[in-house]
Amino acid sequence: MEEIKNIVEQCVSGNVRAQETLYRMLAPKMFGVCLRYSKDVTEAEDNLQEGFVKVFTYLKNFRHEGSLEGWVRKIMVNVSLEKFRKQQIMYPVEDMKAFEGRHFQEDIIEKISADELVALIRELPPRYRMVFNLYVMEGMNHKEIGEAMQITEGTSKSNLARAREILKQKVTSLYGENTIARNFTA
Repeated sequence: MEEIKNIVEQCVSGNVRAQETLYRMLAPKMFGVCLRYSKDVTEAEDNLQEGFVKVFTYLKNFRHEGSLEGWVRKIMVNVSLEKFRKQQIMYPVEDMKAFEGRHFQEDIIEKISADELVALIRELPPRYRMVFNLYVMEGMNHKEIGEAMQITEGTSKSNLARAREILKQKVTSLYGENTIARNFTA
C-alpha cells in the first residue's frame, strides 16, 4: 500500500519512470477490461492508451480511499463507454414481453471454458455486449447502465435479455440443445 502511494506521488510530480512502472503494473489487466468493451484489439489498445492519459492527468485527484486498480478500471470502462456512445446509434428495444417468463441459470459457465465464453461475448452486437459486460462484469444495475449509456432502464433490460438469448443460441450450436436447454430455462 505504501509502495503504491509512493508511486502515485512520484507520477503526480511528473516522474516518467514512476509512470512507466504504474503503466506496466496495471496495463495487462486494464487491457483485458478494454478488450471486453471494444470491437477489436486495435480499439482496445486505443482505449487503453486514452485511459492511461486520463489516469495520469487525474491521478492527483486519487485519494487512496479505495484501490488504485479499481479507480483505474473505472476510468478504462468510462473511456470505453464514451467511445461506444460516440460510435453507436442506439435503437431502443422496449418490448420486454418477448423476454418475460424466461429465466436463465448462470451454471452454463460450467459447460464452457472462460476463453470460449469471452469469445462468444465478443461476438455479441456492440450494444448488447456493452450492456452485458456492464451488468455481469461490472455489477451495474439497469438504472446505472441506462445513465451511463444514455438509454432507458427498459432498453437496458431488453438488451441484456437479448444478449443472453444470443449467447444461449451460440452455446446451443456448440454443445447441443439438450445440454443447454436445461441451463437457460426455468
